[in-house]
Amino acid sequence: MEKVIVYTLEAEKYLKELIDVLFENEYFSFRDDSVEYVLKIRDYVRQNITYPAKKTPIKFREHGEKYMFYKANNNTTWYIFFNQDEQRFVVKFITNNHTDFIANFNL
Repeated sequence: MEKVIVYTLEAEKYLKELIDVLFENEYFSFRDDSVEYVLKIRDYVRQNITYPAKKTPIKFREHGEKYMFYKANNNTTWYIFFNQDEQRFVVKFITNNHTDFIANFNL
């Protein structure tokens, strides 16, 4: 069975809004650069989601049973939470190290 990756509506919405946030807050000068940044997150997920992931602590399992992380640069690490059923992966929640959520996650 081939690997299938789907995003919940919430995760999909977050990534689409992230493009606007990155551009509007001038993290990138051009919208295309914001789009490329988000595409890199998606590409990383596509290429690496089958690697052994970490189990999400019970307190945070509503966001996904497993998580992986992507270090985008020296300042930002993305955390991708997902569920897995054999080769079907459902990305449920995405956040980064700049959020209160990750501060409370105690990695």
